[in-house]
Amino acid sequence: MQSQDKQMPIMEHLIELRNRLTWAVLALFITFGICYFFVEDIYGFLVRPLAEAMGPGENRRMIYTALTEVFFTYVKVSFFAACFLSAPVFLGQLWAFVAPGLYKNERSAFYPFLFATPVLFAAGGALVYYFIMPLAWTFFLSFETSGAGTGGMAIQLEAKVGEYLSLVMKLIFAFGLSFQLPVLLTLMARAGIVTAESLAKRRKYAVVIAFVMAAIMTPPDLISQVGLAIPIVILYEISIVMARLAERKRARREAEEEAEEAAEQAETTKNASDDGVDAQAAAAASMHETDTKPETKSSSDSSALPDTSKGTDRDEDDFNNAR
Repeated sequence: MQSQDKQMPIMEHLIELRNRLTWAVLALFITFGICYFFVEDIYGFLVRPLAEAMGPGENRRMIYTALTEVFFTYVKVSFFAACFLSAPVFLGQLWAFVAPGLYKNERSAFYPFLFATPVLFAAGGALVYYFIMPLAWTFFLSFETSGAGTGGMAIQLEAKVGEYLSLVMKLIFAFGLSFQLPVLLTLMARAGIVTAESLAKRRKYAVVIAFVMAAIMTPPDLISQVGLAIPIVILYEISIVMARLAERKRARREAEEEAEEAAEQAETTKNASDDGVDAQAAAAASMHETDTKPETKSSSDSSALPDTSKGTDRDEDDFNNAR
């Protein structure tokens, strides 16, 4: 990472971030244009649970009381759908910016959560669309009366387009965001911020917080609140299991790293001892060479001395001739 920081200065990091954000925003605008082109189909999809709860009828309709209400409602619906459809592009660009600064094991650890985030959000939206909204709309429509027992004044729903679609988008966002709980807690467990034991000990507080958050994020009816609180509690229990698995993987990884460090340290010690033995052998060899050099020199010196015996014989011959 330090070598990457040296190779890529801060300005290049900012330029890279700008490029990634540019692609993400461009994808958002493109999907927004496509969604606005098909906004009536999206509107029909979102209003279907209410239409099925109302049943067939000639007077069944939705109204708007402001001139710009339908236009801005269509814009909000298109933007909401565009955010959902362009979320994989945004996550991919974010991952492309962050991934070079991560280690290999960190990248492999983040891959499942990168794919689990949009899947869990879609699961939360599907739950509220196919299960919660039909029950909630049926409950709300049960307050309609024909006017027979109220002095001839009927009570009938005249739903506004803006209010209904804002409520639907709020519910989908609340359920989709709540379904990210396992991802958040598992990442925190991998980072060592929380543990499975601490999550299990605080289970009773989590149940209370789940019902409080469900009451804040949903309409004031029992069906929506219970329908959101119970999945949050179930997801909390799943988060505890995922945290335990993350702790086991982290402990196994740390044990492997410790074993590798111990093996490297043992290898280093062995190499150091081998180097010491080689140094001792070299020192002994040099000492042996030092001991043998004087003998060689003495022999060479003795061979270099003049032969005195021949000189002595020549002197004796000269003496005899003189006599």
